Amino acid sequence: MLDLNDLPFYNPSQGEKIAIITGGHSGIGYYTTLHLYMHGFTVYICGRNSHKVHKSIKSIIDEATDRTNKLPNSMRRERLSYFGSIHYIHLDLTDLKSVERATVKIQRSVTHIDVLINNAGIMAVPYQLTKDGFETQLQTNYISHFLFTMRLLPLVKKKNGRIISLSSLGHLLEFHYWKLSKQWNIWPDIVFTWFRYAVSKTSLIQFTKMLSIKNPDVLCVSLHPGLVMNTNLFSYWTRLPLIGIFFWVLFQVIGFFFGVSNEQGSIASLKCALDENLSTEEDNGKYFTTGGAESKSSYIANNLDDAASTWIWTVHQLNDRGYSI
Repeated sequence: MLDLNDLPFYNPSQGEKIAIITGGHSGIGYYTTLHLYMHGFTVYICGRNSHKVHKSIKSIIDEATDRTNKLPNSMRRERLSYFGSIHYIHLDLTDLKSVERATVKIQRSVTHIDVLINNAGIMAVPYQLTKDGFETQLQTNYISHFLFTMRLLPLVKKKNGRIISLSSLGHLLEFHYWKLSKQWNIWPDIVFTWFRYAVSKTSLIQFTKMLSIKNPDVLCVSLHPGLVMNTNLFSYWTRLPLIGIFFWVLFQVIGFFFGVSNEQGSIASLKCALDENLSTEEDNGKYFTTGGAESKSSYIANNLDDAASTWIWTVHQLNDRGYSI
């Protein structure tokens, strides 16, 4: 597993490094923010709940200080000087107006973006439409991140920055290209919710590949962070009446044998964000997995014709709702 101390540290006094991350206050995002902060980044956490995000910001700063204070005296002062800063931006991915407002606030707050991490997501939740008329998982995991990224792209291009999107091994469930207009509102929902999840995560990989082709000066990658079982993503399943205990036991068993911790799950994101050996010439559009190892996504996710269809559909849908791309 990659040692995060081998990744470069930046001194904020010698130039500001800026990272934007959705859902950077919990789960994998918490540790992604922690290490970016410890490596010298100014981090903007984009999340829905102000109280939870501010509580996490305090916890992250305390955790960073505690970890650094345990280092040898010869390293402690230097590492403390690398600490960046953390800020909050309100963002509700189920509301495109909120996405638009968040990007405007970011545009007014920063001069450039070095790293944009599309980290937030939901998994296998009951069928529901957002106020914008999209299936909840599709909008949260993909469409809102599409709009968010496209609005912030000019700031990323100013420093030839990086765009990192968290997909999932679950994208493999899309074994045939399904049009995004297909709702999958089919009984039993407990089964077909996984197909909706797969479509949303496949779409994110396709978006990344198209983005890398259209913007060769920006490093655009997607990744599967690993089987992170200790996460709120599974809370819906474990809270179900009667069968919730079955799912809790199942996830515990899977986690014990195959899972990684939240911090281990953040390593792939951090490698893609910080590794200076990655380049647009060699790595643009690639897919990574647990620990930052290079991997390969599904045939569907890699098919450029399907990716182009997904891009065109998304642009039209956003345009129809007043969000021109």
